[in-house]
Amino acid sequence: MASNENNTATPNGGGELQRTMTFFPALSTVMGTVIGAGVFFKAASVAQNTGSTSMVMLSWFLGGLISVCAGLTGAELAAAIPETGGMLRYIERAYGKFASFLLGWAQVIIYFPANVAALSIIFGTQFKNLFGLSDGTVVPIAIVAAISIMLINFLGSKAGGMLQSVTLVCKLLPLAAIVIFGLLRQGDVSVSLFPVQAGASAGGFAPALGAGLLATMFAYDGWIHVGNIAGELKNPARDLPRAIAGGILGIMVVYLLVNFAYLRTLPIDQLAGNENASMEVAGRIFGGMGGKIVTIGILISVYGTINGYTMTGMRLPYTMGKEKTLPFSNQLSKLNKNSVPYIAGVLELIIAIIMMLVGGFDMLTDMLIFVIWIFYTLVFIAVIKLRKTEPDLVRPYKVPLYPVIPIIAILGGLFILVMTLLTQFTLAMIGILITAIGIPFYFFMQSKNK
Repeated sequence: MASNENNTATPNGGGELQRTMTFFPALSTVMGTVIGAGVFFKAASVAQNTGSTSMVMLSWFLGGLISVCAGLTGAELAAAIPETGGMLRYIERAYGKFASFLLGWAQVIIYFPANVAALSIIFGTQFKNLFGLSDGTVVPIAIVAAISIMLINFLGSKAGGMLQSVTLVCKLLPLAAIVIFGLLRQGDVSVSLFPVQAGASAGGFAPALGAGLLATMFAYDGWIHVGNIAGELKNPARDLPRAIAGGILGIMVVYLLVNFAYLRTLPIDQLAGNENASMEVAGRIFGGMGGKIVTIGILISVYGTINGYTMTGMRLPYTMGKEKTLPFSNQLSKLNKNSVPYIAGVLELIIAIIMMLVGGFDMLTDMLIFVIWIFYTLVFIAVIKLRKTEPDLVRPYKVPLYPVIPIIAILGGLFILVMTLLTQFTLAMIGILITAIGIPFYFFMQSKNK
């Protein structure tokens, strides 16, 4: 899952970005931005949707390749339009204010709250399993986790940033432990990678691959932010594509190794749909106490990932409030004494809690990924569109192998969207409907602001 650590460049006294970053810091930024909680908890969903070890590994592999092409494509606009708001500004530049508003609305109402809700549910589930509590404690624990993180962030951006820094290490240690010890030990299960085929209950090759890909994209999500470092690179044309391609390929290798360790440890029928899979795998690899220590590390990692989405999520309705594009904009743009948009934060928290009460982890993540990939695909198309409509736009970095890589990103996005519509039509329609609810608000605010 993607953690949402901000990579916003810091201007110097002259208002220009300081180009001090070289390749290796950029590479670590890419990997730190994308790796989150999804790698620990989407394995169960991918296994359930695909039904075979070969299809599980193919889903993670193709998800990584699509993400590489997506990151390389989106970075062109990030480098050319290094403005606060990121993707909002790319969409506005290519399609106008209405499309930009719908993206902002979808992020405020679906993307950020659903991330917080889904990850909080995972936190509650793992906490319940670790301490042997009843199933009825999951949602209350999830709500407490989300509220506690919001309260920490109300203390100021420094407090939220410190929490993010501490938890960053905690998400890398369990991954390293599972990969190293999971691959070194004698495997309990034989893993077959060829021929690649869907399981008997998966409904065929294409539906299985589509559902498996959709699940993996939650773990790869976060690549849209990596282009934000372009303004701080000494040589963006050379180092940005290397950092993105190398970083996401590195992440893909880590994800493949982690899932291979999972599949060597648990039979796929025990992995499929198992909400406690990461804890069971850790327990088998490290024994009872060792498994619990690794699980605590995973819990801290999830807590930090929730913090990342909380920090960035509350600032979007604040920004839209400042621009007078949302109802109650005057309230949403208010700051507390620590310069935190607390009312915007409370709004995001309330929506997240409602989602915790009505949806589970996989439902929420599949819906948010479907909705956000509509706009991701528009970003890929915008790269080609702006090459034609704004040929003189200064582009410090251009997509390599243009237009092949943008076309691969577009086709990958369309495949994810079409397969979601075919396999999870109701879920997709709910996401579209919630996004469409923003339309009357847009026109109301437009008339009010005239």
